[in-house]
Amino acid sequence: MKVVILCGGQGTRLREETEFRPKPLVEVGGRPILWHIMKHYAHYGFADFVLCLGYRGQMIKQYFLEYEAMNNDITICLGRKNHIEYHGAHQEQDYNVTLAETGLDTMTGARVKRVEQYVDGDTFLLTYGDGVCNVDIRGLVAFHRQHGKLATLTTVHPNSRFGMLQLDDADYVRTFTEKPQADGWASAGFLVLDRKVFSYLSADPSCVFEREPLERLAQEGQLLAYRHDGFFFAMDTYREYLYLNGLWDAGHAPWASWQVADAD
Repeated sequence: MKVVILCGGQGTRLREETEFRPKPLVEVGGRPILWHIMKHYAHYGFADFVLCLGYRGQMIKQYFLEYEAMNNDITICLGRKNHIEYHGAHQEQDYNVTLAETGLDTMTGARVKRVEQYVDGDTFLLTYGDGVCNVDIRGLVAFHRQHGKLATLTTVHPNSRFGMLQLDDADYVRTFTEKPQADGWASAGFLVLDRKVFSYLSADPSCVFEREPLERLAQEGQLLAYRHDGFFFAMDTYREYLYLNGLWDAGHAPWASWQVADAD
């Protein structure tokens, strides 16, 4: 099953890091956030990726073209018999990565539509190149197959942007909770889609996946939500970049499912 990852946005709210590189290559713990997302999918057995490139997409291509050399010991024979020998084996074995240019200013729906030719099979996975989550991908896929509709998205309780107070009648603060989870549900991405969803999309650059296509799927009763009570965090700002790196540096990265497996 293909995993389509949207990697084309300009990341304007994270300009401190995205001025010279695309947001999916912004590093968490010394590795691009894209690497973390792919490692999570691969942990559950999904390692056939299609990356929708846009802003500075050539840098993402270069990252993967150089991956073997940068993640292995190597011996290089110079001269007319030039060849490279790689020693050892990094852990990202048998990943298949298709790098597709989908346009600089293309919106999300059009990016997905433009990689239709690379998506085989009746079902595919879709997510964004800037959010990490510890959702059980196999459980998500099983839920999608069980209900038989065209689309499933992962939902989470969003965190409030502000600390919440409980006051008494005399204006004393009785409780204070720093950025608690809200009562409602929000989309975390991490979708499972039937390929029939391509018919809801247009290659026109203005097609926004999260608007008319998803709204129509919901109106037609073809969109279900997979409730996730675990960790999810999208890196949109520099403060959020620092937060994720702080979690990694402290040894508390809930999204790193492959590390938990290694520890077991």
